[in-house]
Amino acid sequence: MNRLWPAVSRAVARVTDSALGPYQTAVLRIGVALTWLLFLLREYPHRQELYGPDSPWSWDLAAQLVGANDAFTVLLWSDSQVWFEAVYALAVLFSLLLLLGWRTRTMTALFMVGVLSLQNRSVFMGDGGDNVLHLMAIYLLFTRCGHVWSLDARRARRAARARARGERTHDAVGPALWAVLGVVLLLGSLAGRTDGDWFIPALLWAVWLGQAGWWLAGRLARTDQPRILLDVVGNVAHNGALLVIMAEACLIYATAGWYKVQGSRWQDGTAVHYPLHLEYFSPWPSLAGLLTASGTLVMLVTYVTVVVQVAFPFTLFNRRVKNVLLGFMILEHAVIAVVLGLPFFSLAMIAADAVFLPTSFLCRAGGLAARARGRLRPRGDAVPVPPPRRPDGPPGRPSAVGPAQAAPVTDGVPGPRT
Repeated sequence: MNRLWPAVSRAVARVTDSALGPYQTAVLRIGVALTWLLFLLREYPHRQELYGPDSPWSWDLAAQLVGANDAFTVLLWSDSQVWFEAVYALAVLFSLLLLLGWRTRTMTALFMVGVLSLQNRSVFMGDGGDNVLHLMAIYLLFTRCGHVWSLDARRARRAARARARGERTHDAVGPALWAVLGVVLLLGSLAGRTDGDWFIPALLWAVWLGQAGWWLAGRLARTDQPRILLDVVGNVAHNGALLVIMAEACLIYATAGWYKVQGSRWQDGTAVHYPLHLEYFSPWPSLAGLLTASGTLVMLVTYVTVVVQVAFPFTLFNRRVKNVLLGFMILEHAVIAVVLGLPFFSLAMIAADAVFLPTSFLCRAGGLAARARGRLRPRGDAVPVPPPRRPDGPPGRPSAVGPAQAAPVTDGVPGPRT
């Protein structure tokens, strides 16, 4: 009993003091936003048939279905062509801004609105990846996915450096964006456009009011206690959402695996053969024929797929085994994207798998990306640093140490000495 309470206390402190998995949620944000953005751009020439006035699932049929299941979509607020084009264009814009991590808290809400609006307009469009995007778009709203690898993180670093120099920082974009979205929410509520589904509008109002409370706590509170309290609430919501995302990914794999176990084609080891010879799933018939030329290979891939999907949730307790199976599943999704012609389903699943990637691996990948970006960036903005001076030398006279040992300063931050 004496050991239990310290362990519980440490666990509570860990959950409330920080947002866990910042790199994992950042990769999830980037992956989900990139998947939806690429889908919208690829289907832009066909947008009218998918979600617009020319869709086989007509506006009246969509209105009847939404009236029955209370799904949320702003596309049914009007049947105007201009309204549809505006919603589609804004969905593309919100995806891009979320990918870059600009005003992440607001963009997660707007990204969710764009995903739900288009998918609930035509519910039969998708390849399975749309269901993953649908869920992840909602879960991302509760995460603090902009702490790293985002424009928000860069702005926060610059603001911290400015405050360290004694400068005052002023953010006019955030309050202006908050006011505009508040007006839009209010007009939509007063017009009765949100009467069907109560959850999504209530969630949007909660985010809007939460942003106001966060701003007031940082500007008007005389002590740090309100901001600390809101920070704890944000950490708890983030960590809870991260746990739900991980459980959702495990549930997807476990359900798929156990259903496969019950199928006769999966039991006899021939299930992988059949989709590779369907015309709809064979963009590269010669490649599919090459993969199915060996019956032994087909049997091995079939059985290994089932074993990995069933076993993956249980391997979370062993990091090494989990990483091996995770690498196999990511490779499998990459093969599915190419061989079966399902790139967006595979991208959505890889993005969901990213929450299980080790932090050390993500940090190394981020470091490699930063070094590659540094090589591509021109060095004309480097600020020269004066040569170091001797501690005992007269002021104004440089030491014998040459300037070659001084590191350049980029973006105001001195680099390490060589």
